[in-house]
Amino acid sequence: MKKNSAPFTVFLTVSLTVSSIFGQTGALNKVNSRPLGDSKPEAKTSKPVAVEDIESDVAEALSIIEDNHVDGKKLDYNEVFKSTIDSMLHTLDPHSNYFDAKEFEQFRTDQSSRYFGIGATIGDLTDAKGKIVATFIKATFDGAPANRAGLRYGDKIVEVNGTSMLGKPFSEVRTFLRGPRGTLAKLVIERYGTGKRESVEIIRDAVSQPSISEAYMLRPGVGYINLSGGFNQTTYNEFKEAMTDLKSRGMKELVLDIRNNGGGLVNQAYYIANTFLSKGQTIFTQKGRVEGSAESYPSTNVNPDDSTLVLLVNRNSASASEILAGALQDHDRALIVGENTFGKGLVQNPFQIDYGSMLLLTIAKYETPSGRLIQRDYSDGNLYNYYTKGGTYRDETSKETPRTEERKTDSGRLVYGGGGIRPDEEVKVKTISDESYRSQQKLLNPLLLFCFELAYGKVPGFESYKVDKPIKYDYDITGKDFAVTDALFQSFKRFAYERYRVAPAVIDREREFCERTIRSELVTAAYGSTTSFQVFNEFDNQLLRAIELMPRAKQLALEGKRANEKKQGSLTPDE
Repeated sequence: MKKNSAPFTVFLTVSLTVSSIFGQTGALNKVNSRPLGDSKPEAKTSKPVAVEDIESDVAEALSIIEDNHVDGKKLDYNEVFKSTIDSMLHTLDPHSNYFDAKEFEQFRTDQSSRYFGIGATIGDLTDAKGKIVATFIKATFDGAPANRAGLRYGDKIVEVNGTSMLGKPFSEVRTFLRGPRGTLAKLVIERYGTGKRESVEIIRDAVSQPSISEAYMLRPGVGYINLSGGFNQTTYNEFKEAMTDLKSRGMKELVLDIRNNGGGLVNQAYYIANTFLSKGQTIFTQKGRVEGSAESYPSTNVNPDDSTLVLLVNRNSASASEILAGALQDHDRALIVGENTFGKGLVQNPFQIDYGSMLLLTIAKYETPSGRLIQRDYSDGNLYNYYTKGGTYRDETSKETPRTEERKTDSGRLVYGGGGIRPDEEVKVKTISDESYRSQQKLLNPLLLFCFELAYGKVPGFESYKVDKPIKYDYDITGKDFAVTDALFQSFKRFAYERYRVAPAVIDREREFCERTIRSELVTAAYGSTTSFQVFNEFDNQLLRAIELMPRAKQLALEGKRANEKKQGSLTPDE
């Protein structure tokens, strides 16, 4: 097969992109202006449809709509053309999409791993009657404008550029905080500790949205990298930096978490797979529109990393994530743990068109090294079912997963195509009952308000939990950091009943949730929002199982290495 040392441009993308998926799916038909009741059939013709004919039909349809539709004078041409083009593209496949100028700009911003705003995590607080009180700062990002301006955990956002934010949900407040780079966001904030209001002027700037949200040592010798932020322009560099840091701290085994990673730039997934695979091992093969053509992309690494590797996946791991998982699974280099992945095996490329818009068009399909096509079936054309019932919300109680082909890994293990990447060890995510979910939702606001009180030393007897310093970033928590004692839990139980009338029995049933949330909030205040996920990882059943399976992953990698050495030894120099 043809080899290429620079196989793809930075713009080639494979991601789980959803755009107007709930729009019309039928093809555009020519409008017939004949009076209702005239049933004279149209004359059939085999003449091919020309572009000029389509343009004429669209123009005629728009003219009739403008003249006759009840809202014809209010026609939004951007929406009309967008829905028309999307409908056309979705007759081809689920992942070709049209982006108008605003969406295209957001697409490019997302791929650059940044957005423009003040750089803060925010959340709203509701009172006992269910009324939103305000939106509060929960954390700022290292070096971001909000951090430089001194915003802290618990700061109430009173105004933004003269508009009151009181009573608004955080999703609405966020739109006021974001804006073009270099523009002014003038905030009035109320300090939780003192109740004093201050005016703070912040110049919006680029805020990093890294692909890797967290990289730290789970335990001696075992590292963890959370790569859930997509495969963007900075992903591989972030990954190299994280690997270097973890190895300097003694990492020998790695859990690479790509759960909820919907994909992105294929070259970034290639480079990460290349880190662990030996020179000559295929990472993926791309098949375009030319019949019989295929482009194979092998590893170029003469000194691959030998860390024991477990890859965590779930139903939201898609596209470039599946390229990575498929390559590591087919070569027996990593043990795949979690849930069946989404099943997207199509490659898109952006084509810029007039007025700053863009077509994201499927140009190829890809195969894993063993020859698997992992794309799920989309022949019925029902996009709703494709993205929900068959995809991220599919019925996991069903034992039937569509499979179209059977292949073997390097060591001879059976793997299947046609329905995503099936994990080597299936571990379902821990779920809760509907009753427990409702109880936890009821507890969120009492917990947040209690943590504000704790962080500012306002809970008598628990002043040691006060967070009176700026955020310390890049911190690995220990079991001693903000440990929730029984006395603290009992204090919260009294607080929740007095302030929100939450029954003590409900709080007792959800004790683990309450203790986890209190600790997570305090870690957020002290060490930032990304570090707080370390608290939740301590309760993550899929992650805990991944750590337990490290010996199996090590054995698998040895078997794959022996199989690859045997294969390489059987090749002649000419091969």
